[in-house]
Amino acid sequence: MKKMMCTKFFWLYFALFFSSSAIFAQVQNSIDIKASEAFPSLAISEERSTNRHELTTKNVGAFFDGFMPLQIEQANIAGAVVAVVKDGGLVFAKGYGYADTAKKTLISPEMTLFRPGSISKLFTWTAVMQQVEQGKLDLDRDINDYLDFKIPPAFDKPITLRDIMTHRAGFEEALKDLIVGSSNDLHPLSEYLQSHMPSRIFPAGVTPAYSNYATTMAAYIVERVSGQNFNDYVEEHIFKPLDMNNSTFHQPLPDALKTSMSNGYILGSGDPKPFELFQGSPAGALSTSAVDMTHFMIMHLQKGQYGNVPVLKPETIMQMHARQEGWPKSMNAMCLGFYEQSQNGHRIIGHEGHTILFHSKLFLIMDAYTGVFISYNSAGQSKLDPCGILFDKFMDRYFPDISSEEPVQVIRPLDFVSLKRTPCRSLPFMKA
Repeated sequence: MKKMMCTKFFWLYFALFFSSSAIFAQVQNSIDIKASEAFPSLAISEERSTNRHELTTKNVGAFFDGFMPLQIEQANIAGAVVAVVKDGGLVFAKGYGYADTAKKTLISPEMTLFRPGSISKLFTWTAVMQQVEQGKLDLDRDINDYLDFKIPPAFDKPITLRDIMTHRAGFEEALKDLIVGSSNDLHPLSEYLQSHMPSRIFPAGVTPAYSNYATTMAAYIVERVSGQNFNDYVEEHIFKPLDMNNSTFHQPLPDALKTSMSNGYILGSGDPKPFELFQGSPAGALSTSAVDMTHFMIMHLQKGQYGNVPVLKPETIMQMHARQEGWPKSMNAMCLGFYEQSQNGHRIIGHEGHTILFHSKLFLIMDAYTGVFISYNSAGQSKLDPCGILFDKFMDRYFPDISSEEPVQVIRPLDFVSLKRTPCRSLPFMKA
């Protein structure tokens, strides 16, 4: 039992550690692990191809069909799902492997639910910005004005929603009760926020420090000013307009969605693990399908509109996607909730999301009006991040940087600098 608890907190620690360091670290480290060592049969090239492929359903399908089955087999991952959108429409969506290895249940991109972890935060930020549009919230006002309890003063500077959305609220991150073992241990947001308030260790608006707690507080503020439970608010004002009929923040899952949920695994060859329960649900509890996520990406790429339905105003979308102050021009910056991860000369914004079991990334290639969502239902046994490698290859195939002849940096900053020295190997984590 003690060994199991230690293992659980080891995974959770690195989920938290990599979430903050992966966002803000900008210096390339010299790393001796090569992608070809992690996936030798994939023969990953060290040189960037200058031959850009056309982003069509047929071409993208051939790319993923040739890459994904071998990758998940070599990484011991049970299943994965990918989806690509461009110019307001779906280009490709497909599942690989199994949602249930014992039953050989195939993954449906339309119906099978995955847990995208911290990508959930993008829905929280979208909800916040809807309330900003209505004049109920001000991004630069002291959040104590919106709460029914008080954040104690520190550093002579109040916390604002802008600070929270750029992960500069200054809170210490805390592990306690982030994931709970039973639905009976889930408490209302107000109760959780007051009983688990972390210390303020940095002045607000200055130092990046990733905070699930602060995100949950932003969602509670949405509850306060809208008069709706957060889960219900998102369903009415985001899921319904976007036709995201297979998505929910509710825990446990509603009966209608339970049979669609993919199992989660540490190793694809192992036994499935229980459905993960997140106390700060707005920070990481979303269950959704890949096709539902394409609707969300399209909305953000099409100036806040999905089809003929507006979810946010164009000017609000521009505000969310804009670089925020405080970062040098030479480095990727935080936007309002999104973070920059530009590549091959293209501006890309997005988010990662990792639970103990599920591992996902969402990318919006802004100048190409293209979105990519990738999710795995297992941690796997790879030395490197399979999702990152997959997106690197996608970018080099469809959006190569023809202005540069330098070799591709296939290793992202901080990829397994520490974990490669330990006997336990898995993916680098983003926070739940």
